[in-house]
Amino acid sequence: METKLKINEIFYSIQGESTHAGKPCIFIRLTYCNLRCNYCDTEYAFHEGTDMSISEILSKIKKYPCTLVEVTGGEPLFQNNCVQLLQSLILNRYKVMLETGGSLPLHDVPAEVIKIVDFKCPSSKMEKKNDWSILADLKKNDEVKFVIGDKEDFDWAVDKIISHQLTEKFTVLFSPVFNRLKYDTLTDWILYCNLPVRFQAQIHKHIWNPNKKGV
Repeated sequence: METKLKINEIFYSIQGESTHAGKPCIFIRLTYCNLRCNYCDTEYAFHEGTDMSISEILSKIKKYPCTLVEVTGGEPLFQNNCVQLLQSLILNRYKVMLETGGSLPLHDVPAEVIKIVDFKCPSSKMEKKNDWSILADLKKNDEVKFVIGDKEDFDWAVDKIISHQLTEKFTVLFSPVFNRLKYDTLTDWILYCNLPVRFQAQIHKHIWNPNKKGV
């Protein structure tokens, strides 16, 4: 029997975040999540989904004129077969990104995959779920993200960056909670913190209605 995963949605859009922001990208959104961040914008991925084999997934994404793929969720690594999907994408010569919430192990993720680890700040109410040991499994081309909701989050993230020497090892992204923290407020804090972090906005929410799915 073929390996199957529960897939919430597959779509072709513009990458809205990370250092690859603005590029055409295929998104494979897996169902389920082990976290419940209070600002989550994809709660519909907690339970909704269709069982698909890896061959069915590959067949669907081959219809799109693109070789950049992001596997996201929910929390994609919550499904054990996610790693097998990542391996298959690499074997099929896709450039693969993985968006993960910083709470699950990464040691089985293929080295070729660009990992974007979204460690949870205090305002998410999921801070205690962070597993900092997974930093040992990150490589130079991987990225660490902090979603900032307020000044406490910002100061906390700066402390974590310094204590773990994150900006010396990886690209570090600061993203404001959409419609909660103003862009100019976060950029002012970044300008005066004297750390080489990268501000990012979720640009897809400015191209389309922020509540629209499949973009």
